[in-house]
Amino acid sequence: MINLPLLPILIPLLTGVILMFFPKRIKAQRIISIIATIATIAAALVLVAEVRQNGIQTLNLGSWPAPFGIPLVSDMLSALLVLTTAIITLTVIWYSIYYLDDEYERYFYYIAVQFLMVGLNGAFTTGDIFNMFVFFEVFLISSYLLIVLGGKKAQLRESVKYVLINVISSALFVSAVAYLYGVVGTLNMADVSVKIAELNDPGIITVIAIFFLLVFGLKGAIFPLYFWLPGSYHAPPIPVLALFGALLTKVGVYAIMRTYTLFFYHDTGYTHLILGVLALLTIVIGSIGALAYKDVKMIIIYNIIIAVGVILYGVAVMTPDGLEGAVFYLLHDMIIKTALFLLIGIMMAIAGSSHLKSMGGMIKEYPWIGWTYFVAALSLAGIPPLSGFIGKLLIVRGGFDAGEMIGPLIILGSSLIVLYSAMKIFTNGFWGTPKEYTGAKAHLASRLWIPAAVLMVIAIAYGVGTEAVRPFITQAVEPLINPAIYIEAVLKE
Repeated sequence: MINLPLLPILIPLLTGVILMFFPKRIKAQRIISIIATIATIAAALVLVAEVRQNGIQTLNLGSWPAPFGIPLVSDMLSALLVLTTAIITLTVIWYSIYYLDDEYERYFYYIAVQFLMVGLNGAFTTGDIFNMFVFFEVFLISSYLLIVLGGKKAQLRESVKYVLINVISSALFVSAVAYLYGVVGTLNMADVSVKIAELNDPGIITVIAIFFLLVFGLKGAIFPLYFWLPGSYHAPPIPVLALFGALLTKVGVYAIMRTYTLFFYHDTGYTHLILGVLALLTIVIGSIGALAYKDVKMIIIYNIIIAVGVILYGVAVMTPDGLEGAVFYLLHDMIIKTALFLLIGIMMAIAGSSHLKSMGGMIKEYPWIGWTYFVAALSLAGIPPLSGFIGKLLIVRGGFDAGEMIGPLIILGSSLIVLYSAMKIFTNGFWGTPKEYTGAKAHLASRLWIPAAVLMVIAIAYGVGTEAVRPFITQAVEPLINPAIYIEAVLKE
């Protein structure tokens, strides 16, 4: 069991390498990708069970003791994120088999997806801040390939902006790590926390905290650093958009969550106030975008931005309820956003367009897709007893516990906007007079629906089964509330 934290990184890494030997044999690529991703899910499930039973699992690579070696640390938060990432990747690969044309699949699509998972799982699991940067680079390089697959003009245009922003972000990230190392003399995240506490220099730590917020905020698309996201995410095909929307921004959110509860919790008056204000502005700007557009992809893309703001507000208030709500909502949003992107992908496959004016009356021919989307939209908005409700309730309660009024009210107001924007797709796309549809993949609608339906079953179970899930979430939040739990597990002192 000692190597368990490594398995969800190692399996997709070996799979990606194996797939490189026959990049043009699409059928073999599909089968191996699905089998390997199921194996990653199995490893993640065992890891979650092990963490639940025996606490935080650590692995020092090269057998160098902490804080000198490179640690992998699986607490419940990282284990749940790794499991969710693997489940989402499996459903997207399954969906891609029917949705994507050969022009996408034969240009290393499945290889890029496996390496994307390596980077994501590594970023969630590493206990070394420099290695978090390394894993960020792994999934970013994979995303550069995925965003240009198909070579359409819009993709190439947006990919230039996407690569440029992420190159700048990576340069800032490594600069922030160098600055942190220059001050505390260590890269082990648990040891960084200890050294910051011993340093007792709030001024310089605040500067580093804002530096890291700039880096991770750019990757997580918080206000005012969200400007690159709508265009970049609109360009690639739906399966790639589902992976990006559900997973890539959430790594930035996770990194803020981890550093702001492990490194920068000693003097929260300034740093967490800025984080809270930016989170609320992110919600506002996301809400404006979601209302403004009549393109189904853009509406859900701006809902990504709203969710980032909601989660980070829960982190900013730093109360037990706020943090628990942030973790609960983070996992919910990853699952529900993937399901929604897959469902609007089916609508686009039927209509041959992503604009609402090209859709209407789909529920007559495709009732199962319409009602699945309806439940997904309710869950996204946080209607009880679905999974979005519990997370938002806890975050709002956390805001009130911290003595705030404006934040919780903005979050409650944004729920109405989310509901309106998601229902705009339902009423315009599924109700009304049926249109003449010319989508080339309309005949595959039922096959495309199955992976989305699987995610919706998981999302419903997550909400309805909150009582069973809550102990896992509580365990995930404990090291965020009390960093000593994480530090002791890693440094073993």
